[in-house]
Amino acid sequence: MPRKVALNTKAPDFELEDTIGRPVRLSDYLGKKSVILIFNRGFV
Repeated sequence: MPRKVALNTKAPDFELEDTIGRPVRLSDYLGKKSVILIFNRGFV
């Protein structure tokens, strides 16, 4: 079950694979330019 994140709080660190299977962590981008996260809930 996904955890809910309260407004105005830091996003929790997480790791996913990129399009060629390499692991990428949100923390890899800490201190860099903006990061855009898109969460697709599926097509209804």
